[in-house]
Amino acid sequence: MLRQRRGIALLMAPLGLFGAFFLLPNLMNLAFAFTGWSAFRPAVEFVGLDNFRDLADDGILWADLRRTLVYAAVVTLAQNGVGLVLALGLERSTRGNRALRAILFFPVLLAPLAVGYVFQAVLAYDGLLNRLLGTQVEWLGSVDWTLGVVALVHAWKWVGLTVLIYIAGLAAVPQEVLQAARIDGASGWQVFRHVKFRLLAPAVTINVTLTLIGALNTFDIVLATTRGGPGRATEVLNVYVFQQFGTGAFGQATAMSLVLFLTVVAVAVPLVVYLRRREVSG
Repeated sequence: MLRQRRGIALLMAPLGLFGAFFLLPNLMNLAFAFTGWSAFRPAVEFVGLDNFRDLADDGILWADLRRTLVYAAVVTLAQNGVGLVLALGLERSTRGNRALRAILFFPVLLAPLAVGYVFQAVLAYDGLLNRLLGTQVEWLGSVDWTLGVVALVHAWKWVGLTVLIYIAGLAAVPQEVLQAARIDGASGWQVFRHVKFRLLAPAVTINVTLTLIGALNTFDIVLATTRGGPGRATEVLNVYVFQQFGTGAFGQATAMSLVLFLTVVAVAVPLVVYLRRREVSG
């Protein structure tokens, strides 16, 4: 009995912090999404679904949601595709490979805002990239491809973490299974496709889930590189939330953040369920 009381007492502090700094703010955010909270109104009034209707009627909600999903898809495909290829190349634990792993992981340690500002200078019209290539391309000024360019910057920043997770997954593949496949005459591609990739399923689940959720919640890199421009070509949901808070439209901003939360849940939960089933059936 005394041990149980001590255990409960030890849990009270972390549970209290969780409630005060995570649960309560999120519940308040949920409630404020249905109010007309604004810097220009003296009282916070309940307005029901008016915030969501306004966002849907002027097209901002659907346009920003589409951009966010496209951004997340590009980041997820690029980061995991490149990360898997690099992990296969750096799988062996040699001195040179360990050094390259450290170099690849270094951007992960940098602040996203710092990465964004560096690439803003590199990708500017008169920036380093155009000077090196001898071109005059508006990398951050096109309504057609700038969203993809910023998504690739995001993938570059986090690909080192993806590589390390895939390398850890490759290290867990039993060597006797690989040797048996080679003895049976399987080529290198067949070994990867039918053995390594199937046994990498847990690492794929972790990487795809982390990458997708991180991309859907992107903010810092987009803000630093384009601030949602040109026009609104790179205005993802979190950038719009930031802009609305800046103008004092707190109710609409919290409504958009609620939409983002529901989007993450709607996309991530079915994907995780599918990937977990693949682990079992693969």
